[in-house]
Amino acid sequence: MPDFFRSLKFGVAVMALLACSRSESARLPERVAVGAPAPSYTAVSLSGDSVSLAAFHGKPVLLNVWATWCHPCRDEIPELQAIHERYKTRGLELVGVSIDFKMTYPIWRDPDERVSTRFLVVGVPATFLIDRSGVLRWRKTGPIEPGDSSLVAAIERAL
Repeated sequence: MPDFFRSLKFGVAVMALLACSRSESARLPERVAVGAPAPSYTAVSLSGDSVSLAAFHGKPVLLNVWATWCHPCRDEIPELQAIHERYKTRGLELVGVSIDFKMTYPIWRDPDERVSTRFLVVGVPATFLIDRSGVLRWRKTGPIEPGDSSLVAAIERAL
């Protein structure tokens, strides 16, 4: 199945999930927008440990949501690795939410796709920059291009 149709199917599934029940949607964030607090989020690391965004409070976090079957997701890995290497000593935490591949930044597993619900992800890759105080400062659906000036500027402001 082409990636576009998988993303579309995933997006439709997320929208159906969001519309399922009033009690479930009451627990979802009202909005996921630049300038608003980032949603709380927990997952499991590849080593099986419980991990959360709350543990990074006081640090900027670049959260990248991706899937192994997503070609653009795989294509952006070298750029994400370069961002990690460039900014890790200055305090940027880069976290990928999925499985596989040989990156040196943390990967969290989320087989229940809670990140999609919490961050209202309708396709992958999706990336979110959260500042030291937990506020979402940048977001993008689609692959990160090498040298993305808006991302670099947002990281610099968050640091």
